[in-house]
Amino acid sequence: MFYNYIYLLKTEVFKAMDFPIFHLDFMGNRMLIAIIAIVHVIINHALAVGFIPVVTLLEYRGYRERKINPGAGLKWDELARKMMFVGFVLTTSIGALTGVGIWFSASLVNPDAIGSLIRVFYGAWFSEWIIFVLEIVFIMIYFLKWKKSNESLQTKKRHILFGAGLSVFSYCTMIIIVAILSFMMDPGNWLSDHSFLSGVANPLYIPQLYFRTPLAMMMGGAFALFLTMIFLKKGNEIREKAISFISLWLLIWTPVTAVGALLYRATIPDAMMGNLPTAIATMAFINWYDSLLLIILGAVIVSVLAALWGFLKPKKLPRAALVIPIIVMCILLGSFERVREFIRKPFVIGEYMYANGLRVEDYPLYKKNGVLPYATYVSTPRVTEKNKLEAGENVFMIACSRCHTVTGINSVVRKFRQRTAPGEDLSEEALKNYIPKMHKVWYYMPPFPGNEAELDALTAFILQMDKNPKYIRGAQTQGVKISPTHSREPNVKNTDKKGS
Repeated sequence: MFYNYIYLLKTEVFKAMDFPIFHLDFMGNRMLIAIIAIVHVIINHALAVGFIPVVTLLEYRGYRERKINPGAGLKWDELARKMMFVGFVLTTSIGALTGVGIWFSASLVNPDAIGSLIRVFYGAWFSEWIIFVLEIVFIMIYFLKWKKSNESLQTKKRHILFGAGLSVFSYCTMIIIVAILSFMMDPGNWLSDHSFLSGVANPLYIPQLYFRTPLAMMMGGAFALFLTMIFLKKGNEIREKAISFISLWLLIWTPVTAVGALLYRATIPDAMMGNLPTAIATMAFINWYDSLLLIILGAVIVSVLAALWGFLKPKKLPRAALVIPIIVMCILLGSFERVREFIRKPFVIGEYMYANGLRVEDYPLYKKNGVLPYATYVSTPRVTEKNKLEAGENVFMIACSRCHTVTGINSVVRKFRQRTAPGEDLSEEALKNYIPKMHKVWYYMPPFPGNEAELDALTAFILQMDKNPKYIRGAQTQGVKISPTHSREPNVKNTDKKGS
């Protein structure tokens, strides 16, 4: 079934609606992905990519110190072990669960986009999963064998090599995943030749990787600095040296991050940059865009000053000052992920597939015949006077539900209400005129894909939801309904299997 829609001839329609539609009307599908993805990225960047190298360097510092001062060397080693315990627990629990959660939620919300990405990056993703397994093996060995590695300098040296290998494997996963994320923003030459190499060598790959790498190192350093203040009490003979050592790590990576950010921004297409104020501030706070940029810049400067303080005056650095860099960097990374997801709109894969999961080149066919005839899991294969409201709900689920809800966050009804004078009802005529043109008003909106009959049905559905709002259920709770025109059996009736 999955391969029915892989690279069909241009005379045939892309089976872009071969999956039941998952929908959470109280929070929205995109919010589900956003929560899981941002938590995972923070864990991945701060701990897996940026934190493990710091821990390994601290362990190596202890290894070298043991040759001169065994007591101090063991203290460095114990500090690194305690840090690794925190990293081990967080990466193998929250990190692992949210990693699987991204796959699960993205496949539910937009299976067509995930299917397209798997076809392009199958080999890369397969390699990433092998590397991920090796990463798990190495982190288990690295943490669980730590105390035994102190039996001799030779065993400690081998143990440090496992830490270095773990750092490399963690970074390799970022190398692969960033190629896919940047491809979704700008596929580059892949749009013409559909080759794997063109997909990897997309215009935003190196700039985005160059930005993410030092940012991850900064986050790892900030987290390590905070843990150092917790694990080493005042009076500990290595406390000041450890604070200065990690603060230097932060100061080294800060200018590299700044250069990476400027390079990345310079390579983002102008059309995407037009979405930037909304991406950062959201529609509700779009007028605060300049103020928010100043706040972010100020927070970054404060973080740098905290690191400089720790490097020059480690004895006087207060613990509270180290909370600021961690909070700031988490906000920066979270904002970056939101911006990256938003500015590529109206596409989920640049110039290839819209955010609603429909391919760009299939739109002329949908505009002519409508989207319902090509949807497998709908109860209405076409619009009639009897099923107009039901058909309108189906059109909403296909065309709008990836980003919008009816009653919850980012409600499509409230969006239209905001453009209506207070006390007035929504106008049927105004909606019919606005919906086909809204993508010209708001660049991040995909064009409406349906025909005139489906536009009438969608308008009727929105008007009905404005007067009598109700919670719209997705296939996960409502069950699966198969279009009669897509059934393998003649004259089959719609099925409604709960939990299927």
